[in-house]
Amino acid sequence: MKGFRETSLADRQETAAKARAAQLEKARAAARANQEGAAERQAARLKLAAEREARAATRKIEREAREAREKQERAAAEAARIEAEKLAAVARAKELAERAAREKALEAERKAARDARYAGRKARQK
Repeated sequence: MKGFRETSLADRQETAAKARAAQLEKARAAARANQEGAAERQAARLKLAAEREARAATRKIEREAREAREKQERAAAEAARIEAEKLAAVARAKELAERAAREKALEAERKAARDARYAGRKARQK
């Protein structure tokens, strides 16, 4: 162990002070580098936030337009359904009236045939 030299307290303190100074300088350099790019990063963040808000506003407008369109379509479908129900009710009423008229005519025919048979029987009896 030739050349071994035991360090003294003063040497160790001096080495520690140099190491602390080097770390402090390194931290200061990193802080300066961060400060130099901070404005650019902040501007980029603001730009991204503005773009995000613009996209959100566009989506909101599109959603409102789609909801309005769907509401109109539902209203039109409901109106068409009501109109179809009215037409079906009119058709049913017309069919019932025609059926009632046919039944009345058929009943009149039957009555006339019955009366003719009755008159024929009465004529034969005399």
